[in-house]
Amino acid sequence: MPTELTRVIELFQLPFMQRALMGGVLTGLTGGLLGSFTILRQLSFFSDALGHSALLGISIGLLLGFDPSWVLLPFAVLFALIVTYFLERTQLWTDALLNIVYSSSLAWGIILLSFRDEYQGGITNLLFGDILAVQRVDLVFSALLLLGCVVFIGSTLRSQILLTLHEPMAIASGVSVSAQRTAFIVLLSLVVGISIKAIGVLLIGAFVVIPACAARLLSRKFTHYILISAGLGALSAVVGMTVSALFDLPSGPSIVAVQLTIFLLAILIPRPRIGAA
Repeated sequence: MPTELTRVIELFQLPFMQRALMGGVLTGLTGGLLGSFTILRQLSFFSDALGHSALLGISIGLLLGFDPSWVLLPFAVLFALIVTYFLERTQLWTDALLNIVYSSSLAWGIILLSFRDEYQGGITNLLFGDILAVQRVDLVFSALLLLGCVVFIGSTLRSQILLTLHEPMAIASGVSVSAQRTAFIVLLSLVVGISIKAIGVLLIGAFVVIPACAARLLSRKFTHYILISAGLGALSAVVGMTVSALFDLPSGPSIVAVQLTIFLLAILIPRPRIGAA
């Protein structure tokens, strides 16, 4: 075991591993931060559906000859806004409509990828992620997105809490519900889009949801809940990558497996009740 630990330490001295670690921490913090609101607003399946739709955006970008990384973020935002419009305008159940989006986007994404024979070998990385492929530009985007999320949540914290816990009270207090909801959806879509490379299409929903669920079991106040969720997102990324390097396992699934372990441990602690403070 000491030999294995030495090997892991040597691995983390390599530039690509350092980039991967920084990327994991940044995306973990951002995912946990927004995930804390996502699960209480019952948008968990929305993030999953958005993640699967990202494969369609990647496929379109490849067919048009563009770098998928540049197509993915605007596509994710546009797609999120379209889905939000459908949810508000139709009389269908939310889970039913999102299921349609979830399955059809994945189907069309795979169909379009089939026209790019030279890219078929990369489908596994798209589905399960490859955090070792994170580049400096990805770190810059992740850092800016984290900063944007912190500024947005910090400057509208009271409104976000009211909107999350009691929407009628938020409306009565003069909160612009539609604008706040749209801004949150846009940020969530950007988080999903930028995390796809590291975590993958199939695992992105769990990546956003699990730390927030674990934090929900460990916190007594809403503000603590937000901070714990973000912290668990970052912690699971670090531990998951260490486990991945130690046992030569895929990084994305390892991170989600660590998140699940944290969640199961959190179940053993008596569940407190969230307060608004």
